[in-house]
Amino acid sequence: MTSQHSQSPFSALGRLTVLVEDPDDALAFYRDVLGMRVLYDRTAGGYRYLHLGVPGQEGTGLWLMPATGEEERRLIGRQTGGQPLLVLHTDDLGAVAARLREHGVRMWDLREGADGGSLHFADLYGNVIVAARTPG
Repeated sequence: MTSQHSQSPFSALGRLTVLVEDPDDALAFYRDVLGMRVLYDRTAGGYRYLHLGVPGQEGTGLWLMPATGEEERRLIGRQTGGQPLLVLHTDDLGAVAARLREHGVRMWDLREGADGGSLHFADLYGNVIVAARTPG
């Protein structure tokens, strides 16, 4: 094991896998409701590779992966045991809340203050997502 101060051999964070029931339904939520962009959408060998991200950070994103088998299907919406699946940064929590409300998305725990704020909401499968605003 190396020292905690050694330099990482990795250059970037690539994709976070999100298990989904239906890639097209998940695409509609993450693209149309959250405003993410399709970074990559190809089918090879009968398998669809669907990656989404936020504008300006095309190297980092979500891989919407269809669950295969019963064990993976049971994990849809529960990959993190009820803890947040991801945190999305924003400059305007009010705009996020309005957009989510417009699309009927379940949200809770809106907190705003001088030191920032956050809002929890659920994706179409129940995964918890946090919108966070940092001061400055």
